Amino acid sequence: MSNALKAKELLIRAVECDQNARILEAQTLYTEGIAQLMQFVNGEQDETKRKGFLTRIKEYMDRADAIKARVNGKLMLGEVVSHVSIDENDTGFDYDQLFGKYMDDKTVEIMLEEPYMTQNYQYQNLVRFLELAVTNCPNLKYFRLITKEYQDHKNPDQQKTNLGQIKADLERRNIAVSIKYEDTLHDRKIYLSNGYIIKIGRGLHFYKAANPLYSIGLVNYKFRKCLQTDVDIWRNSSAAS
Repeated sequence: MSNALKAKELLIRAVECDQNARILEAQTLYTEGIAQLMQFVNGEQDETKRKGFLTRIKEYMDRADAIKARVNGKLMLGEVVSHVSIDENDTGFDYDQLFGKYMDDKTVEIMLEEPYMTQNYQYQNLVRFLELAVTNCPNLKYFRLITKEYQDHKNPDQQKTNLGQIKADLERRNIAVSIKYEDTLHDRKIYLSNGYIIKIGRGLHFYKAANPLYSIGLVNYKFRKCLQTDVDIWRNSSAAS
């Protein structure tokens, strides 16, 4: 498929997502579509056609900037609706109990900022979170993960391989996925498109390992001992906009 056709397909989907209030997915599609269109324009010899395409690109860039402003607005914290303090070695705090009730059929997009995604237990925590999302959010259409890129000299492609498997599985369930790497990422945050923002001091990774391995809590994390952390649930006041 040529760059022009790829760009057209991506930008049509971007407009559709924009119109359906799926702003995270629209933001990703606008960015990818504009990049494809720029590649096509750079190879165009006809100056008149180039000017026409550059005008269209400017229009799409303006739309992308407007989407970015809307996304930033949605990420602004509003009022705290729940605060939970988890003490060292506490039990009874699986993801569902902590924030499952805020993940519902109005959630069509989720963004997870989780800096550390390198160890097996961290991938398992991500899958557990996504299992909850798929269960509680039947209308989920888009998931974006922002994390740090990790280079293991013994197995340099392991992170991308593992995240690629998770991405492919979600896409088989008709959930579009974007994975973005930011080396300066520090904050841990979960954004739900229904207006809730979940902030956990340790991100998803506040469970201790089952000890001994084959003991209650190996599978059901309600029985897992936790590390000390705080969980805040915020409601964005612009959620309905």
